[in-house]
Amino acid sequence: MPKFGSRSSTNLATCRSELQEIANEAIKYIDFTVIEGHRNREKQDEAYHAKRSQLKFPQSKHNTLPSDAFDLAPYPIDWNDTRRFIFLAGIIKGIAWSMGFDIRWGGDWDGDGDFSDQTFNDLPHFEFVETKQTKMNLQT
Repeated sequence: MPKFGSRSSTNLATCRSELQEIANEAIKYIDFTVIEGHRNREKQDEAYHAKRSQLKFPQSKHNTLPSDAFDLAPYPIDWNDTRRFIFLAGIIKGIAWSMGFDIRWGGDWDGDGDFSDQTFNDLPHFEFVETKQTKMNLQT
């Protein structure tokens, strides 16, 4: 069974507990790395200028502490293998749903499931979405 390395564990520890729960369940089924959780101002500015983010600090969900977002990649990482990123997204979204959490994936910004028509794809990105249902689930 796959398990997180020290870098992934450190990055995951900067995320809100719900994201940690989702990732800790998902690692039982697929090997992946946690590239990033929280981003400080310097890291967010770097991501923005490198065009890895469209948001300036403090607008990204990565900028909260604990972070409301994490970036994940199937391991071993092959940035050109989009099918593996899509597969990982399905697992993450399915696990989140089964736990009563809402997750928004960076490969599905427009919500239609087809990222081929998007100008900015962020396949590693997942963010926690707090909805009325999620708040009710967290209170129970």
